[in-house]
Amino acid sequence: MASNTSKTARASVRAGQAGQGGALSVLGEFKYLIPLNGGKYAYVRNLLNGRTSHLRTDSEAFVEEIRALASAGHAIKIRAELNSLAATHPADGWDTTEKRLVEAGVFQA
Repeated sequence: MASNTSKTARASVRAGQAGQGGALSVLGEFKYLIPLNGGKYAYVRNLLNGRTSHLRTDSEAFVEEIRALASAGHAIKIRAELNSLAATHPADGWDTTEKRLVEAGVFQA
């Protein structure tokens, strides 16, 4: 069965799941977004299904993936990551990405 995720993405998910014992226990620095290609793409790590998706940050699929995570209670952490990425990489357009997500109503309760 073919997979849409890369070996690197699958390895990062496995590394993040090591030692959890089957329960969802995330402590410390878990990154939801792994930026790629100057902010045009990102790996989105999804705790809900254990998958890491490679998505274009201006795509509807990206918005829906973040919406699913935000509605599951991860909105504050994701917004903090977006703000951190915008501060760390100001030329990559992460502020614009966050604005698109806000306009799409992703972070509304």
